[in-house]
Amino acid sequence: MARISSYPFDLTVQDNDAWIGSNSTTRATKQFTAKAVAEYLNISGKISISGQMVFKFSTAPIGNGEFIGPANGSAITSIATIQLSNIDASGQDYVAFMQYLVGNNILISEQNNISNFGHFSITSFGLVAGVYQMSLVNIGGNGNLELTKSYDFASFTLVSDSDKTFVFTQGVAALVWTVNHNLAKFPSVSVVDTANTGVISQIDYIDNNNLTITNTAQFAGKAYLN
Repeated sequence: MARISSYPFDLTVQDNDAWIGSNSTTRATKQFTAKAVAEYLNISGKISISGQMVFKFSTAPIGNGEFIGPANGSAITSIATIQLSNIDASGQDYVAFMQYLVGNNILISEQNNISNFGHFSITSFGLVAGVYQMSLVNIGGNGNLELTKSYDFASFTLVSDSDKTFVFTQGVAALVWTVNHNLAKFPSVSVVDTANTGVISQIDYIDNNNLTITNTAQFAGKAYLN
């Protein structure tokens, strides 16, 4: 066999280019294509991308790096609640990061098919009966879920969402203000009375487009949402 240094360099790697290696179980010599290696790195989450986790859509019971939810073939946008293993496909413990994302947006997209995706707001995440459960409110998306496919979960906010604001005017004195803001997010809220004096009120989020403001006394004023 010629010395490796005598072979020319292939500077344009293609999907079906291959190299020789050993199978980890049998130690048999095998060919590995560039495409196969790339797919392995993707589905196993071996390449670290900040803010991204990888899970395979599966059925109960949940295995490591898997999630379950709607029936196979359901629209991605129909996801409301899913259950996930406590580690993602790469073996990393993602729990603290996901808890940090509650109240923010996430993109769930099929690997190698970005047009199959769902854009959601995370309303809750935590242990329920010993299994991590995430509740979501859909913002948009396309396509259907398919069993055994791998999906990227990534922190995601559209630029157009980042600066959305809404001013609500309560013209009649009331104890509870009902606000339909249609911001598709869970905004921060500042309340003032008719003299523009700040008021501390209780904010209850109904969903990512509606909330209520409960005051300690009846008054009129405005609420600034951003």
